[in-house]
This record gives sequence, structure tokens and C-alpha cells, in this order.
Amino acid sequence: MRGLLTLLSLALIGTAGVARELHVGERQPYVTLRAALAAAGSGDSILVHPGTYREGNLTIDKSVTLSGIDRPRLDGGGAAADVLTIIAPQVAVRGFDIVNGGISSLYDVAGIKVANTHHVTLERNRLFDCSFGIYFSKSQDGVVRDNEIQGAPNRDESNGNGIHAWSCERIEVTRNEVSGHRDGIYLEFATHSTIVGNRVVGNLRYGLHFMFSHGNLYRENRFVRNGAGVAVMYSREVRMLDNHFSDSWGNASYGLLLKDISDSQIMGNTFEDNSTAITMQSSNRIRLEGNVFRKNGWALQVQSSCSDNVFTGNNFVGNSFDLATNGQLELNRFDHNYWDKAETYDLNRDGIADVPYRPVSLFAILVERMPSSLLLLRSPLVHFLDHAERVFPSLTPDRLIDANPAMRPHAR
Repeated sequence: MRGLLTLLSLALIGTAGVARELHVGERQPYVTLRAALAAAGSGDSILVHPGTYREGNLTIDKSVTLSGIDRPRLDGGGAAADVLTIIAPQVAVRGFDIVNGGISSLYDVAGIKVANTHHVTLERNRLFDCSFGIYFSKSQDGVVRDNEIQGAPNRDESNGNGIHAWSCERIEVTRNEVSGHRDGIYLEFATHSTIVGNRVVGNLRYGLHFMFSHGNLYRENRFVRNGAGVAVMYSREVRMLDNHFSDSWGNASYGLLLKDISDSQIMGNTFEDNSTAITMQSSNRIRLEGNVFRKNGWALQVQSSCSDNVFTGNNFVGNSFDLATNGQLELNRFDHNYWDKAETYDLNRDGIADVPYRPVSLFAILVERMPSSLLLLRSPLVHFLDHAERVFPSLTPDRLIDANPAMRPHAR
């Protein structure tokens, strides 16, 4: 008898540990997702069949996997609450359309909110008309992959950020499409994270905006037609590799704004058709190498508060101004860059110009002091004055030179 009871106990324990599949839909065992979440246990999978589910805020407080079949729709109904809130670890949500999130003046309302947890994966979802799209708060080891996130077109000023991470560690943001939000991707106090292969287009303010976010990698992203471009602030040990920044136009628009950044790498990026490709303020010990600056208004604006930065192996092609500064820039180094405005020669044919090049033009200094003089940009007089200044420098920084300018563009 005792042996039989032992076998029954073991069988019950084994059965309790088996993950189940719970089906949700009009003709399924569970008609509502809320009921399936209440019945599920940790490790279970919930399969949601096609349909529209208007259930208000849904909270996931168990380690479950939610999978949408043929894109079921979770409709928030415009209520001032998150459509989906995740507070349990080891949760995955895949294949849903999440729509009609509300707005609140007191609370950051999101399509999906992940709070105080870890190892949450969100992939292949589409989020439309939500104030904030995907919002991570005080969480670790999250994955945001292959999602499409689009803000509400008729409420630009009330839109939050597409992908938002606050006080997080090791968040992976990969191959997402983000448009129509205030900031496409926003990180604050988010460290050791990777932002890779995203396409961020047409957001009201910044395509990417991060502050106090150290040790992060940004690679192979495209930032296009965002209101003010990309802003990187108060961070260190940042790597920005092989990204594309384009079509940010306006008085306060940049391909990339660097403010109080240190010990970082900006390499292999393309900056094209921006008012200013990169503007740098109080940024130090940054290596800018192998970048392409093409058809921008200003390629570089580097304030005198910047020091110990290295600009090498970059291509400057078709920009109105290659470099502007408000000081002598003696503490930064330019070397082996290609400047299409450099009129120089290479007698020994080693690919390096025989004379140094001064990238700051007299006209660039005049425009900085008198913006209205920009009307003379194509004037022959300006061309003559720039040539004279290069021969007998008087206003341009005499020690700001590229000692070894390349004769041909560097291969990419």
C-alpha cells in the first residue's frame, strides 16, 4: 500500500510539472485571454486565435508564453492604462497587434509595459496608436525584436516614445521599425545594451535619444527624417558602428548630437543630407574613424570644450562646410582624412598629400559670426577669400590641420 501511494504521489508531481497549451478564441476552451491567464501556470503556453480582444489592461504575473495565431488584436479602447503589463520573469509575447492605447498626463501609458522583472522577450508584434509603444522599467535581459511600432498620426504632441527603457541592463533592441512617436528609441540609465539593425523614421523629435546610458552598442541602424536627428548625452563607453543618419533638416536638427560623451567610438557610419552631420559639445576621448560625411550643410561642428578626440580615415564629400569651431581646437587631432575641397598634390604618389590641409574655411567662420552671410555661399568672392586665407591664415585656427590628408576617398 505504501508503495502504491508513493507511485501516485510521483505521478501527480510529474503531471504538475508538465507545461500545458491553453487555447483562446471564440470556439476555444477559453473565450477571453484574461481567463486563460488566470488558469495558466508557470511554464504554460497560451495560444490566442484570430479575433479582437477588448479586455482593458491585462497583467501577466506568471512565466508564460503568449503566441498570436494570424495576428489577434488586443484593443486597449483608448483607456488611460497599459494594454499589456508584464511583471513576471521568463515571459514571451509574440505575434499580436496591440492598438488604441490611451494617454495620461500622470502616467506613461504603453502598449506593452515591462516592469521590475527580467528575461522578457517581445517579438513580431505590431503596435499602433499607443502613446508609448514598448516600455521597459527597472528590468534586465529583455529582448525587443522584429516589432513594428507606429504612433498615432493625429496626436503628435501626446505621443510618447516608440521603445523606451529606463533604469535597465542588458536590453537587446533588434530589427524593429519605429515611426510617428516623440522619440523613436529612448534610453535613460540603460546600460550594457545593444541596439542593432533598427529602422527609425519620421519621429517628431529624436530617432534615438539616450542619457546616462553607459557601455552600449549601436550598430547598423537607420535614422531617417527624424525631427532633430539623434541625441547622445551624458554617457561613456558608447560604440556607434555602421549606422546611417540622414535627412534631418532644421535650425536645431543634427544627424548626431554629442553632449558630454567620453571614451567612445563612432566608426563606419554614414551621415548624409543633414543640416549638421555631427555637433560635439564637451565630449572627450572619442575616436571618429571611417565615417562618410556626404552632402550635409555642416559636416562637423566641434566646440572648443571638446578635447583628445581623434578624427581619422573619414571621407568629407560634397558638404557646404566640412568643419566649424568656436575655438582653436588644439587638443583634437585630424589625420589621414579625405577632404574633397583640398586642392593639393602628391609628388611621391604615396596617396598622402604633400602639404597639410586646413579644413576650417574663412567663410565658415564668417557664417558662424554672421549667419546672414550664408547668402554669399556660391559667390566667387567667397572662393577667392578662402584661397587667400589658406595662404596667409589670419582668422582661421592656424594649428587646426590635417597633417596627412588622403588624396582619394577611403574605401568603405
